Formats: sequence, C-alpha cells, structure tokens
Amino acid sequence: MSLPKWSVSAVALVATFAIHGAVDAQVSFASNDAAEVTYAKDVASIIQNNCMVCHRPGGIGPMDLLTYEDARRYARRIREQVANRIMPPYYYDNDVGIQQLEHDMRLSQDDINTVVAWVDQGAPLGDPADMPPMPNLIDTDEWDFTPEFGQPDVIVSSTPIDVPANGLDMWHRPIVPVGVTEDRCIRAIQVKPTGDAKGVVHHANSTFSRPNDSGGFEATGDRASEYAMGKLGELIPDGVCRILPANSYVSWDIHLFPGGLGAAAPNAVVEDNVVAMGIWLWPADYQYEYKQDLALYGIRAGGELVLKPHGTTMMQGFKTFDHPVRIDSFQPHGHLRLRSASLEILYPETGRIEVISMVSNWSAVWHQSHIYQSDVAPLVPAGGVLIIKQWYDNTENNPNVVDPEMWVDDGSRTADEMSHAWIAVTHLDEEGYQELLDERTANQERRITDQD
Repeated sequence: MSLPKWSVSAVALVATFAIHGAVDAQVSFASNDAAEVTYAKDVASIIQNNCMVCHRPGGIGPMDLLTYEDARRYARRIREQVANRIMPPYYYDNDVGIQQLEHDMRLSQDDINTVVAWVDQGAPLGDPADMPPMPNLIDTDEWDFTPEFGQPDVIVSSTPIDVPANGLDMWHRPIVPVGVTEDRCIRAIQVKPTGDAKGVVHHANSTFSRPNDSGGFEATGDRASEYAMGKLGELIPDGVCRILPANSYVSWDIHLFPGGLGAAAPNAVVEDNVVAMGIWLWPADYQYEYKQDLALYGIRAGGELVLKPHGTTMMQGFKTFDHPVRIDSFQPHGHLRLRSASLEILYPETGRIEVISMVSNWSAVWHQSHIYQSDVAPLVPAGGVLIIKQWYDNTENNPNVVDPEMWVDDGSRTADEMSHAWIAVTHLDEEGYQELLDERTANQERRITDQD
C-alpha cells in the first residue's frame, strides 16, 4: 500500500525483512454476517487512493495493484498487511497521544474493515459499472509536494558518486551552492534520492553554510532537512519561518549502503549516485512572527547505548527550554534494533506528564516525520521538559537481528545503533504562547457551543 493523494518517489525502500510483530489488528465486524463487499463498489477507491501510487510500473512497491485482477491475485497478502497496519507504511499508534497529523498515511478503521471483509468474502469483483475511474497519478520521478505547491523554487543536488555493489558503509559530503541571494523562508522541503540511489541511501542530512575567509566553509546555524529511508519531507506551518540564508551552500552528509536494502536494492554498482533536495519558498514579502528550526535531540540519560547479546534496553533523554515553544513534528531515529519510541512532555507547574506521540512498531526502512496539525501541535511553557524514550531489542525475537550473539554499540554504521529524535520547534515568546493558548480555548468553546 502507499500514500494517499500524492506520489511517494520520496519513499526509499520496501523492507525485504520482517519489521513488525505478528499480532493481528482488531477488525471490528463479523465477516459471516457482513453485507456484501465488492471490489468495484467498495475496495477499488481504497486501493486507488492509498496503494497504486507505489504499486505500479516504476513505483517502489514489489507488485502492481492497478487492476481488479492484480488485487485479486494478492488479496490474502493485502488482507494481512492492511489488518496489521503494516501498509500503508506509517507506523504511528492510533490510540495514544495526538492523532491529528499532516499527510497522515494511515487507513481508517472503516477502510481496514472493508478490505478485510472483501477478502474474507472471496474478493468478488461486483458490478463493473460501479468501478471508479482511474486516478491521474503523477510521474514516479516527480516531487511529492508538486500537486500542492507546484515545482520546487530551488533544487539543490549533491555531486555524483559511484556506489559499489557490496562493501562497507560509505559517506559522501559535498558542498553545493543554493543560488538564492537573499534570506527567504522555507515552506516545504523534500529530499529525494534519484534513480537507483533510493536503494542505497541510508540517510542524507543537510545544513546551510557559507564560505569563510580561510577558504573553507562554516555553518550558518540553520539546518535544511534530514532525510532517512522512507521519509516524505517536511512542511513548515504558516506564520513561522525556517530560514534559507542568503548566498548559502548546502553541506551534505550522505550515508550510503553498498548494494542497498529492501525491494529497491540494486545489488549492483550504482554509477553517478545523486541525492536531490527540492525547496519550496514562501513569497519574498512573507510575514512571520517566530522562527522554526529542526534539530537532533540526543537520547543519552542513563548511560551510553550498548546492547549486549540477546539483550534489550531502553534509552531516554530530556530537553527543556528557557522560553515557550511549539513542537511541530517528531521523528525518532534508530537502526535495525530500535523497536519503539515515544515523546512526552512534563509540565512544570503541575508535574503532569503527557504522552504526545507513540510509535510502538517502529520501522528502520520507513522513517516518517510526524507533523502535527498546527491547531493541536503541543505548546510547551518555559521550563517544560521534553521526554524522549526509545526501546531496543537485540534478541532472536527481533526479525531484523541477523546475529543476536553480537554486541551492538552506538555508531553511524547500519550495523550499529543510534538514539536520537529529529524535532521541529517553533520558538515563541510569552505573549505569543498565551495568544495560542487563548485561541485554542476559544476554538474549543466554539466547538462545544456548536454541538449544543
């Protein structure tokens, strides 16, 4: 399955190894007593809106799902993947924390029930006259935000590099000019490995820098983005600014895995491997009050990350600010042994801890930046504490573990582990913080009045 409404050329890999538990999803119907469900009337639109964009020629899905015959052939597999919420690949808990997310790929429970009922009833076609028209799918090489924003205002590509068919992890760190001569505010960013690169790019971090007097480069302090396997991109809320500095360069930090992983792995030499960044800008006269940044928040409280053979562990880290902030997105990061991650907030005046987000079935090949809708994005008062937790499994119970006899340490290689989260933060002042609180209170009171 795949993303609704837009292409997913950004999504890097389909896992070739199991990454999820075998617990079946709860499907809330009795299939023996259910009304007839047909592909043409009930299921085709679900497949079209959520699956075809990847499962088609040139897409990254391992099989095509363009016709009834395609779906019928893979019906039992579709049922398993959908019922267990493995596909579409967006692994965010449905019953914990904030649920209002931008570009949320999860199927509704009604859609899941419909697909499961269809398969359990024998996957009938139904009346072909009920079949919805085929959607207009954008090209698989197109930018995913193009339907919303048009073509990027700026495209910055890394310099090409050849990646061998096998070998140890590689890093490529070119510095490339952006070509924008004035400070601008970023509206959206997508980082996209091109061609066969999508199967060999583990991650691609990008920061802005400028030439210095000694002939080198120094960071401006502004981060462009972070790409990891499977990630769509980043959206910056209206009214805030993530800065693209004037006359800046993109300093790439690209981690490459020879041979690649997943169904998109070429297992061959990739010549002229390139990673491209599309940047959509707000207009030059865009008005904003506050700045947003994206930062890596390490998880180190309680010691270094070390996994003993056949062992498990949990890491947690804390971050506080001396001013109010709004949390705009949350993206946990780890490698093959990370299984779950969460974000919590401790409120200083009451000591109350609120679970904001939980990813119980985290996937190393489907990273996502979970972008909160702006009217529910967490507001954290000065002195509030972000609590970030991650759980790791180095046992035979984790299907990603090739050899549970190994010791695993913190490190950058695919075989190592990492413990951090990427979080986008809007930095507020007390006045702005109070205005947002008052606005939300008024909206809540309005909704209650409307219901009455």
